[in-house]
Amino acid sequence: MKKKKIVILTGAGISAESGIQTFRDANGLWEGHDVMEVASPQGWRKNRELVLDFYNQRRAQLHTVHPNKGHEGLVELEEGFDVVIITQNVDDLHERAGSSHVVHLHGELLKARSTADPSLIYDWEKDITSKDKCDKGSQLRPHIVWFGEQVPMLETAAAHTMEADIMIIIGTSLQVYPAAGLAAYAKKGIPIFYIDPKPTLNHELKVAKNVTTIARPATEGVPLLVEQIKTLVK
Repeated sequence: MKKKKIVILTGAGISAESGIQTFRDANGLWEGHDVMEVASPQGWRKNRELVLDFYNQRRAQLHTVHPNKGHEGLVELEEGFDVVIITQNVDDLHERAGSSHVVHLHGELLKARSTADPSLIYDWEKDITSKDKCDKGSQLRPHIVWFGEQVPMLETAAAHTMEADIMIIIGTSLQVYPAAGLAAYAKKGIPIFYIDPKPTLNHELKVAKNVTTIARPATEGVPLLVEQIKTLVK
């Protein structure tokens, strides 16, 4: 018997509970920087060293934090369902918790890529410096989707969402597009669960049917929902 498919969209809120800061919690400032200085092609061209240093610090911080009950709870769903996590987060906390199928919409902090050939992507756990080059001799940059850049994994994420029997949205304000619009690809009428301390339905969720909001942080809301959903396969 084919397993039901659960597609889960996660945002900054689930990682914030592990101690990873989000720029949207501080009026557009990310660790004291205007986001356009450190998360845009213009910022990269203006001050490459600042951008490299910024992500080197984020990468170092990532090594000091751990998955929380929100991340860990989602792994339990794989026992009875085909689970795909689509995350807006650039950390590896879902993978470290044990999730086996994670789609990163906005890139990955523990990877670097060529500035000349976007398909040249390398696993990278240390600092990126101005001396680090790709196999073609061009400067390496963080493997992050910056503001104004295309989202290469969006098509993959949309395809998974169209196949979902259940959709779960966790820890996101649903204001950052195109990720916030993914619910529009879900089949009409499937159950959609939205876990966030301050859930605010955007247009896509207002149009969708069968939306259940759980006004709790991920570490509380995920375990509750997982137990509820697991009863569907008993």
